[in-house]
Amino acid sequence: MSKKNSNVILKNYFKDFKELHEIYLKFKIKLKNFKKKTFVVAVSGGPDSLALVALTKSFHYENKTKFFYVLINHNIRKKSSQEAIKVKKLLFKKKINLNIVSNQQLIKKNIQSEARNIRYNLLLKFCKKKKINNLITAHNLEDQVETFFIRLSRGSGLTGLSSMKPIYKIKPNIKLHRPLLDIKKVHLIKISRLIFGKFISDPTNTDTKFLRPKIRNLKKPLEASGIEYTQIIKSIKHLASSKETLEKYFTKEYKNVVQNYRNNLIIIDMNRFKKLNQEMKIKVINASIKKLKNNYYNPRSKKVINLINKLENKAGNKFTLGGCIFIKNSEKLTLTKERP
Repeated sequence: MSKKNSNVILKNYFKDFKELHEIYLKFKIKLKNFKKKTFVVAVSGGPDSLALVALTKSFHYENKTKFFYVLINHNIRKKSSQEAIKVKKLLFKKKINLNIVSNQQLIKKNIQSEARNIRYNLLLKFCKKKKINNLITAHNLEDQVETFFIRLSRGSGLTGLSSMKPIYKIKPNIKLHRPLLDIKKVHLIKISRLIFGKFISDPTNTDTKFLRPKIRNLKKPLEASGIEYTQIIKSIKHLASSKETLEKYFTKEYKNVVQNYRNNLIIIDMNRFKKLNQEMKIKVINASIKKLKNNYYNPRSKKVINLINKLENKAGNKFTLGGCIFIKNSEKLTLTKERP
Protein backbone atom coordinates (compact mmCIF):
# COMPACT_ATOMS: atom_id res chain seq x y z
CA MET A 1 0.00 0.00 0.00
CA SER A 2 1.34 3.44 -0.94
CA LYS A 3 2.25 6.12 1.57
CA LYS A 4 -0.50 8.30 0.11
CA ASN A 5 -3.19 5.63 0.48
CA SER A 6 -2.30 4.77 4.06
CA ASN A 7 -2.36 8.45 4.98
CA VAL A 8 -5.81 8.74 3.42
CA ILE A 9 -6.97 5.79 5.54
CA LEU A 10 -5.77 7.57 8.68
CA LYS A 11 -7.47 10.82 7.72
CA ASN A 12 -10.71 8.95 6.93
CA TYR A 13 -10.61 7.09 10.29
CA PHE A 14 -10.55 3.61 8.61
CA LYS A 15 -14.06 4.20 7.17
CA ASP A 16 -13.43 1.87 4.21
CA PHE A 17 -12.69 -0.99 6.62
CA LYS A 18 -15.83 -1.64 8.66
CA GLU A 19 -14.27 -3.81 11.37
CA LEU A 20 -11.32 -1.44 11.88
CA HIS A 21 -13.53 1.65 11.75
CA GLU A 22 -15.62 0.22 14.60
CA ILE A 23 -12.43 -0.26 16.63
CA TYR A 24 -11.50 3.36 15.92
CA LEU A 25 -14.93 4.58 17.04
CA LYS A 26 -14.58 2.71 20.36
CA PHE A 27 -11.08 4.14 20.76
CA LYS A 28 -12.35 7.63 19.94
CA ILE A 29 -15.05 7.48 22.63
CA LYS A 30 -12.52 6.43 25.27
CA LEU A 31 -10.06 9.21 24.46
CA LYS A 32 -12.82 11.82 24.32
CA ASN A 33 -13.98 10.72 27.76
CA PHE A 34 -10.50 11.52 29.11
CA LYS A 35 -11.13 15.18 28.18
CA LYS A 36 -7.41 15.78 27.74
CA LYS A 37 -5.60 17.42 24.84
CA THR A 38 -2.08 16.06 25.31
CA PHE A 39 -0.83 12.49 25.78
CA VAL A 40 2.42 10.53 25.81
CA VAL A 41 2.17 7.30 23.79
CA ALA A 42 4.46 4.37 24.64
CA VAL A 43 5.85 2.78 21.46
CA SER A 44 7.80 -0.44 21.05
CA GLY A 45 7.65 -1.13 17.32
CA GLY A 46 5.51 -4.26 17.71
CA PRO A 47 2.08 -4.60 16.06
CA ASP A 48 0.14 -3.55 19.18
CA SER A 49 2.00 -0.28 19.71
CA LEU A 50 2.06 0.56 15.97
CA ALA A 51 -1.71 0.05 15.86
CA LEU A 52 -1.97 2.42 18.85
CA VAL A 53 0.16 4.94 16.95
CA ALA A 54 -2.18 4.66 13.93
CA LEU A 55 -5.32 5.09 16.04
CA THR A 56 -3.92 8.11 17.86
CA LYS A 57 -2.81 9.67 14.55
CA SER A 58 -6.35 9.28 13.19
CA PHE A 59 -7.72 10.78 16.39
CA HIS A 60 -5.32 13.70 15.98
CA TYR A 61 -6.62 14.43 12.48
CA GLU A 62 -10.18 14.56 13.79
CA ASN A 63 -9.66 16.24 17.18
CA LYS A 64 -6.32 18.09 16.99
CA THR A 65 -5.16 16.32 20.15
CA LYS A 66 -1.39 16.38 20.62
CA PHE A 67 0.52 13.14 21.08
CA PHE A 68 4.19 12.62 22.03
CA TYR A 69 5.49 9.23 20.89
CA VAL A 70 8.24 7.67 23.02
CA LEU A 71 10.25 4.47 22.55
CA ILE A 72 12.44 3.18 25.38
CA ASN A 73 15.58 1.49 24.12
CA HIS A 74 16.60 -0.88 26.93
CA ASN A 75 20.02 -1.60 25.41
CA ILE A 76 19.70 -5.26 26.43
CA ARG A 77 20.04 -6.77 22.94
CA LYS A 78 22.77 -5.82 20.46
CA LYS A 79 20.30 -4.85 17.75
CA SER A 80 17.95 -2.82 19.95
CA SER A 81 19.39 0.56 18.88
CA GLN A 82 19.14 -0.36 15.21
CA GLU A 83 15.55 -1.49 15.71
CA ALA A 84 14.68 1.77 17.46
CA ILE A 85 15.99 3.73 14.45
CA LYS A 86 13.92 1.53 12.11
CA VAL A 87 10.78 2.30 14.10
CA LYS A 88 11.61 6.03 14.03
CA LYS A 89 11.95 5.94 10.22
CA LEU A 90 8.72 3.95 9.92
CA LEU A 91 6.80 6.58 11.89
CA PHE A 92 8.53 9.48 10.12
CA LYS A 93 6.93 8.33 6.86
CA LYS A 94 3.56 9.14 8.45
CA LYS A 95 4.83 12.54 9.65
CA ILE A 96 5.13 11.24 13.21
CA ASN A 97 8.14 12.16 15.33
CA LEU A 98 9.38 9.37 17.61
CA ASN A 99 11.37 10.27 20.71
CA ILE A 100 13.92 7.55 21.51
CA VAL A 101 15.02 7.39 25.17
CA SER A 102 17.96 5.09 25.93
CA ASN A 103 18.32 3.23 29.20
CA GLN A 104 21.74 3.66 30.79
CA GLN A 105 21.26 1.16 33.64
CA LEU A 106 22.81 -2.28 33.44
CA ILE A 107 20.19 -5.03 33.79
CA LYS A 108 21.71 -8.30 35.04
CA LYS A 109 18.86 -10.26 36.67
CA ASN A 110 15.07 -10.48 36.52
CA ILE A 111 15.53 -9.05 33.04
CA GLN A 112 11.89 -8.64 31.96
CA SER A 113 10.72 -7.36 35.33
CA GLU A 114 13.58 -4.86 35.68
CA ALA A 115 13.23 -3.73 32.06
CA ARG A 116 9.52 -3.10 32.62
CA ASN A 117 10.18 -1.03 35.76
CA ILE A 118 12.89 0.98 33.99
CA ARG A 119 10.60 1.51 30.99
CA TYR A 120 7.86 3.02 33.14
CA ASN A 121 10.32 5.13 35.11
CA LEU A 122 11.75 6.63 31.91
CA LEU A 123 8.29 7.18 30.43
CA LEU A 124 7.20 8.95 33.59
CA LYS A 125 10.32 11.14 33.52
CA PHE A 126 9.42 12.11 29.97
CA CYS A 127 5.86 12.93 31.08
CA LYS A 128 7.20 15.08 33.90
CA LYS A 129 9.65 16.87 31.60
CA LYS A 130 6.89 17.73 29.13
CA LYS A 131 4.37 18.46 31.93
CA ILE A 132 1.97 15.83 30.56
CA ASN A 133 -0.32 13.95 32.94
CA ASN A 134 -1.53 11.11 30.70
CA LEU A 135 0.37 8.11 29.39
CA ILE A 136 -1.14 5.62 26.90
CA THR A 137 0.02 2.03 26.37
CA ALA A 138 -1.06 -0.62 23.86
CA HIS A 139 -2.01 -3.41 26.28
CA ASN A 140 -4.72 -5.50 24.62
CA LEU A 141 -7.13 -8.35 25.34
CA GLU A 142 -4.47 -11.06 25.07
CA ASP A 143 -2.14 -9.12 27.36
CA GLN A 144 -4.94 -8.95 29.93
CA VAL A 145 -5.53 -12.72 29.87
CA GLU A 146 -1.81 -13.51 29.92
CA THR A 147 -1.38 -11.27 32.95
CA PHE A 148 -4.24 -13.13 34.65
CA PHE A 149 -2.56 -16.51 34.07
CA ILE A 150 0.86 -15.22 35.15
CA ARG A 151 -0.58 -13.96 38.43
CA LEU A 152 -2.63 -17.14 38.85
CA SER A 153 0.60 -19.18 38.50
CA ARG A 154 2.14 -17.07 41.28
CA GLY A 155 -0.74 -17.55 43.69
CA SER A 156 -2.07 -14.00 43.48
CA GLY A 157 -5.21 -13.01 45.38
CA LEU A 158 -8.18 -11.00 44.22
CA THR A 159 -6.17 -7.84 43.58
CA GLY A 160 -3.74 -9.56 41.24
CA LEU A 161 -6.30 -11.72 39.44
CA SER A 162 -8.46 -8.73 38.53
CA SER A 163 -5.54 -7.87 36.23
CA MET A 164 -4.96 -4.50 34.56
CA LYS A 165 -7.22 -1.48 34.94
CA PRO A 166 -8.20 0.58 31.86
CA ILE A 167 -7.18 3.69 33.82
CA TYR A 168 -4.65 3.63 36.63
CA LYS A 169 -3.07 6.44 38.67
CA ILE A 170 0.55 5.46 38.21
CA LYS A 171 1.75 8.62 40.01
CA PRO A 172 -0.23 11.14 42.08
CA ASN A 173 -0.42 13.43 39.05
CA ILE A 174 -0.05 10.97 36.14
CA LYS A 175 -2.63 8.52 34.83
CA LEU A 176 -1.88 5.42 32.78
CA HIS A 177 -4.51 4.73 30.09
CA ARG A 178 -5.02 1.36 28.38
CA PRO A 179 -7.74 1.96 25.77
CA LEU A 180 -7.10 -1.31 23.87
CA LEU A 181 -7.75 -3.82 26.68
CA ASP A 182 -10.92 -5.08 24.99
CA ILE A 183 -9.34 -5.30 21.50
CA LYS A 184 -7.98 -8.58 20.14
CA LYS A 185 -4.40 -8.68 18.94
CA VAL A 186 -5.42 -9.98 15.51
CA HIS A 187 -7.21 -6.65 14.82
CA LEU A 188 -4.20 -4.65 15.96
CA ILE A 189 -1.96 -6.64 13.62
CA LYS A 190 -4.34 -5.79 10.74
CA ILE A 191 -4.16 -2.09 11.56
CA SER A 192 -0.36 -2.01 11.86
CA ARG A 193 0.12 -3.90 8.57
CA LEU A 194 -2.44 -1.75 6.78
CA ILE A 195 -0.84 1.53 7.82
CA PHE A 196 2.85 0.72 8.24
CA GLY A 197 3.22 -2.40 6.09
CA LYS A 198 5.38 -4.11 8.70
CA PHE A 199 6.40 -4.11 12.36
CA ILE A 200 9.41 -5.04 14.47
CA SER A 201 9.38 -8.45 16.17
CA ASP A 202 11.08 -8.68 19.56
CA PRO A 203 12.65 -12.18 19.87
CA THR A 204 12.09 -12.17 23.65
CA ASN A 205 8.33 -12.32 22.96
CA THR A 206 8.76 -15.93 21.82
CA ASP A 207 11.62 -16.95 24.11
CA THR A 208 10.13 -19.57 26.45
CA LYS A 209 12.81 -19.06 29.08
CA PHE A 210 10.53 -16.18 30.10
CA LEU A 211 7.14 -16.86 31.70
CA ARG A 212 4.92 -14.68 29.49
CA PRO A 213 5.85 -16.46 26.22
CA LYS A 214 5.18 -19.80 27.98
CA ILE A 215 1.73 -18.55 28.97
CA ARG A 216 1.19 -17.22 25.44
CA ASN A 217 1.71 -20.72 24.06
CA LEU A 218 -1.29 -21.94 26.10
CA LYS A 219 -3.79 -20.03 23.96
CA LYS A 220 -4.22 -22.60 21.18
CA PRO A 221 -4.57 -25.63 23.50
CA LEU A 222 -7.10 -23.73 25.63
CA GLU A 223 -9.16 -22.70 22.62
CA ALA A 224 -9.01 -26.25 21.26
CA SER A 225 -10.53 -27.46 24.53
CA GLY A 226 -13.32 -24.88 24.29
CA ILE A 227 -11.92 -22.18 26.61
CA GLU A 228 -11.98 -18.85 24.78
CA TYR A 229 -10.11 -15.76 25.92
CA THR A 230 -13.33 -13.75 25.72
CA GLN A 231 -14.79 -16.04 28.42
CA ILE A 232 -11.78 -15.48 30.66
CA ILE A 233 -12.12 -11.72 30.17
CA LYS A 234 -15.66 -11.91 31.58
CA SER A 235 -14.32 -13.57 34.73
CA ILE A 236 -11.59 -10.93 35.01
CA LYS A 237 -14.24 -8.19 34.85
CA HIS A 238 -16.24 -9.87 37.64
CA LEU A 239 -13.09 -10.05 39.75
CA ALA A 240 -12.35 -6.38 39.03
CA SER A 241 -15.83 -5.46 40.24
CA SER A 242 -15.25 -7.37 43.49
CA LYS A 243 -11.87 -5.67 43.82
CA GLU A 244 -13.48 -2.22 43.72
CA THR A 245 -15.67 -3.17 46.68
CA LEU A 246 -12.64 -4.48 48.55
CA GLU A 247 -10.65 -1.30 47.82
CA LYS A 248 -13.25 0.86 49.58
CA TYR A 249 -13.03 -1.34 52.68
CA PHE A 250 -9.22 -1.47 52.49
CA THR A 251 -8.82 2.32 52.38
CA LYS A 252 -10.58 2.55 55.73
CA GLU A 253 -8.62 -0.33 57.28
CA TYR A 254 -5.27 1.01 56.07
CA LYS A 255 -5.84 4.28 57.92
CA ASN A 256 -6.54 2.28 61.11
CA VAL A 257 -3.44 0.11 60.78
CA VAL A 258 -0.89 2.72 59.72
CA GLN A 259 0.02 4.97 62.65
CA ASN A 260 2.41 7.26 60.85
CA TYR A 261 3.33 8.07 57.26
CA ARG A 262 5.98 10.44 55.93
CA ASN A 263 7.96 10.42 52.69
CA ASN A 264 10.64 8.13 54.11
CA LEU A 265 8.96 6.36 57.04
CA ILE A 266 5.84 4.25 57.66
CA ILE A 267 4.84 2.78 61.03
CA ILE A 268 2.31 -0.06 61.18
CA ASP A 269 0.43 -1.09 64.34
CA MET A 270 1.32 -4.80 64.65
CA ASN A 271 -1.59 -5.64 66.98
CA ARG A 272 -4.12 -4.35 64.43
CA PHE A 273 -2.15 -5.82 61.53
CA LYS A 274 -2.31 -9.34 63.02
CA LYS A 275 -6.12 -9.15 63.24
CA LEU A 276 -6.49 -8.62 59.47
CA ASN A 277 -7.17 -11.53 57.12
CA GLN A 278 -4.43 -12.67 54.73
CA GLU A 279 -5.66 -10.67 51.72
CA MET A 280 -5.75 -7.45 53.72
CA LYS A 281 -2.29 -8.08 55.21
CA ILE A 282 -0.88 -8.49 51.70
CA LYS A 283 -2.54 -5.26 50.62
CA VAL A 284 -1.17 -3.35 53.63
CA ILE A 285 2.39 -4.49 52.83
CA ASN A 286 2.03 -3.73 49.10
CA ALA A 287 0.44 -0.32 49.69
CA SER A 288 3.17 0.64 52.18
CA ILE A 289 5.98 -0.35 49.81
CA LYS A 290 4.30 1.54 46.98
CA LYS A 291 3.99 4.69 49.11
CA LEU A 292 7.69 4.61 49.95
CA LYS A 293 9.14 3.49 46.64
CA ASN A 294 6.54 4.63 44.08
CA ASN A 295 6.90 1.23 42.38
CA TYR A 296 4.42 0.45 39.61
CA TYR A 297 4.34 -3.29 40.27
CA ASN A 298 3.86 -5.01 43.63
CA PRO A 299 6.35 -7.64 44.86
CA ARG A 300 5.30 -11.21 44.04
CA SER A 301 2.61 -12.56 46.35
CA LYS A 302 4.83 -15.45 47.42
CA LYS A 303 7.48 -13.05 48.73
CA VAL A 304 4.90 -10.92 50.54
CA ILE A 305 3.35 -13.99 52.18
CA ASN A 306 6.81 -15.20 53.26
CA LEU A 307 7.44 -11.83 54.87
CA ILE A 308 4.08 -11.91 56.69
CA ASN A 309 4.87 -15.39 58.02
CA LYS A 310 8.23 -14.21 59.32
CA LEU A 311 6.66 -11.16 60.96
CA GLU A 312 4.09 -13.30 62.76
CA ASN A 313 6.34 -16.24 63.64
CA LYS A 314 9.01 -14.15 65.38
CA ALA A 315 11.66 -15.23 62.88
CA GLY A 316 13.90 -12.21 63.44
CA ASN A 317 13.14 -8.52 63.55
CA LYS A 318 14.71 -7.08 60.39
CA PHE A 319 13.71 -7.95 56.82
CA THR A 320 13.87 -6.50 53.29
CA LEU A 321 11.34 -6.57 50.45
CA GLY A 322 10.62 -4.39 47.43
CA GLY A 323 13.49 -2.02 48.16
CA CYS A 324 12.27 -1.43 51.73
CA ILE A 325 13.61 -2.35 55.17
CA PHE A 326 11.13 -3.74 57.72
CA ILE A 327 12.05 -3.47 61.41
CA LYS A 328 9.69 -5.13 63.88
CA ASN A 329 9.21 -4.94 67.60
CA SER A 330 6.34 -6.28 69.71
CA GLU A 331 3.96 -3.44 68.88
CA LYS A 332 5.23 -1.70 65.76
CA LEU A 333 6.52 -2.45 62.27
CA THR A 334 8.66 0.33 60.80
CA LEU A 335 9.32 0.65 57.05
CA THR A 336 12.09 2.71 55.50
CA LYS A 337 13.72 2.76 52.06
CA GLU A 338 16.80 0.65 51.43
CA ARG A 339 19.87 2.69 50.63
CA PRO A 340 21.01 2.36 46.99
